[in-house]
Amino acid sequence: MGIDPRDLDDDDLLRELRQLHATRTDTLLHGSDDALARHTSRTNELESEYLRRCPERDVDPGRLREGARQR
Repeated sequence: MGIDPRDLDDDDLLRELRQLHATRTDTLLHGSDDALARHTSRTNELESEYLRRCPERDVDPGRLREGARQR
């Protein structure tokens, strides 16, 4: 279901990811088991495509274990 993530341009891929992340809690709390499973698989598809396209993405040092220790 949904457009193959490889067929989305970068802006559409990010828009889809933002939408899924925005609806995650609602799906977890109120969605059917099927809806939650589909939400999870679609998120994995889109995130995998993002990581494939952006293997050298900008990682915030504060999000690393070392950065957490410094806080």
